[in-house]
Amino acid sequence: MKLYYAPGACSMASHIALHETGMPFEIEKVDFATKKTAGGGDFMQINPKGYVPAVRLDDGSILTECGAILQYIADQKPGSGLAPKAGTMERYRLQEWLTFIGTEIHKTFSPLFNKAAAEEVKTNARNLLNKRLGYVETQLANKPYLMGDGFSVADAYLFTVVNWSNFTGFDLSQFPRLREYMARVGARQTVQAAMKAEGLVK
Repeated sequence: MKLYYAPGACSMASHIALHETGMPFEIEKVDFATKKTAGGGDFMQINPKGYVPAVRLDDGSILTECGAILQYIADQKPGSGLAPKAGTMERYRLQEWLTFIGTEIHKTFSPLFNKAAAEEVKTNARNLLNKRLGYVETQLANKPYLMGDGFSVADAYLFTVVNWSNFTGFDLSQFPRLREYMARVGARQTVQAAMKAEGLVK
């Protein structure tokens, strides 16, 4: 399996999940400006949507979209605990988290990266993030991870997008449980391995 990624982008969630499974995999960096891969390939031919993550599976096919990829990775190693068994209520809870993170947190960060976005748009995004992360804060009151005691692909995704606060200047000071969570997840060996490979930490 090969993961196409950009440093610190949402593809890092898949990168973390791959490390968690212990499966062999390759990574290839994508330059968003040129849409070229580190190997010189045309990324638009790999993923016509033009963004990461994308994974090339062992049969040569391409899978895209963060939530789908994370569940695919988890299902390759059911014993990893990265996702509950398909068809169970717990699996739907995982999908609930993946959807919430993708639509309500991930996308709300987007204006903060956009230099052309008006300040009013950025202010609205920050206000909405405060509400959405406020909900996450309440959910972390009595458990170390989103799904309970065990780390799941939802945690890989949440860590990745909340980590964008370091690049956008978004203030997490009002979320003490979330900050503890970020420190706890960030200390995982698998997370450190992914971040080092992407050049985000030494």
